Amino acid sequence: MDLINRLERIPVNKFHYQLLFVTGLGWMFDAMDTGIIAFVLPTLAKIWGLSTPQMGYIGSIGLVGMAIGAVLAGELADRFGRKKMFMATLLLYSVATGLCSIAWSFESLLVFRFLVGFGLGGQLPVAVTLVTEFAPAHLRGRFIVLLESFWGLGWLAAALISYLVIPRFGWHVAFILGALPALYVFYIFHMVPESVRYLINKGDFVAADKIVRRIEKQAGIISPDSLFDAESACLEQTLLPKVKISFRELLQPAFLKRTLMLWCLWFGIVYSYYGIFTWLPSLMVSNGFTEIKSFEYVLIMTIAQLPGYLAAAYFVERIGRKATLVSFLGSCAVCAYFFGQGGTAGVILIWGSLMSFFNLGAWGVVYSYTPELYPTRIRAIGSGWAAAIGRVGGVLAPTVVGMMLARQSGFEDIFLMFTIVMLGVAGIVALFGPETKGLKLDEISKV
Repeated sequence: MDLINRLERIPVNKFHYQLLFVTGLGWMFDAMDTGIIAFVLPTLAKIWGLSTPQMGYIGSIGLVGMAIGAVLAGELADRFGRKKMFMATLLLYSVATGLCSIAWSFESLLVFRFLVGFGLGGQLPVAVTLVTEFAPAHLRGRFIVLLESFWGLGWLAAALISYLVIPRFGWHVAFILGALPALYVFYIFHMVPESVRYLINKGDFVAADKIVRRIEKQAGIISPDSLFDAESACLEQTLLPKVKISFRELLQPAFLKRTLMLWCLWFGIVYSYYGIFTWLPSLMVSNGFTEIKSFEYVLIMTIAQLPGYLAAAYFVERIGRKATLVSFLGSCAVCAYFFGQGGTAGVILIWGSLMSFFNLGAWGVVYSYTPELYPTRIRAIGSGWAAAIGRVGGVLAPTVVGMMLARQSGFEDIFLMFTIVMLGVAGIVALFGPETKGLKLDEISKV
């Protein structure tokens, strides 16, 4: 039996849950850093006298770094391995977050936030590619949505840090806490294996066989007697021939429609997410809430993300990636519209929580869906480019919101814009997105 089929037949066991937890913690640290800057911005605006466009630039510069990091790390992960890039990007953004604590001016913070973004943008597509290549076909979507749910835990941690730490100890300490994940690299080195599919694609069948044997042992499956044989190697080489990794392949007829669909999807969801949540504490303050009260409300909205992930994890394997994604995006658009209409504090809290529920649930499906649409040889670079295009939307959104605020645009106009964007993205996915539920990774390219 060849290595891919041996990998696919392994039932879910301790190894899979351990991999999900280890990579999920890295994901949580990513979100914690992204959340911390959103909560720190109102404080910095007062201390440094920042204008609303300058606040938008701070939110956007990290996304410029994320776009560049996603492209480069995706290509490097396809060339040198998922595990190496996962560790390298985690270390980079952790150290850069610590440097933010010693920022002495608006300009120095921009430089450090760019480096943070570079590491963050590189890690996310690499981590999701790694988990995708190990997860069993019938639970792959659920595993990736659960991986993405750690993002909600990270935002929750950021909200708690901001609520408990910033008012008492200042914004510097919040960034110092964000640097602690650098220590996690040593744990990853010992606990996370390299992707079996990546090793096979590179021709390192012996290393791949050892990893499969280790997972089989944990699942109680008896491995073949021989460590490695030429017949298996020939079969694997036939299934996954080596080719030169190239961006151009993403735009070849076989992948063009799904590439363009993914780029639109990523642009729209990142534009909406960063436009809304980077500014949410500041928008709450501008609408008359105190800084502490706005932190409390955003914390409640953040908690609503967690059941959103769980709902998406359930539906993604029940009704499919496409139907779940379209319904969650459409529902988020409706919630954004009513959130923008304002009203009492209770009304804002309800619609904001529902918006958070559906938006982050959709994010989970996006991360599940994206790497499935490309073969192993270009999976990381394909995911990286989709994320990079999305970050362009993330760069624009905070700046656009800042400009709209400077022109005295209100809640209603800002969230109407986000409603239109999300409805448009939902329509594109409904028209052009293939369904991948239950298919093995090697079968999806034929859909």
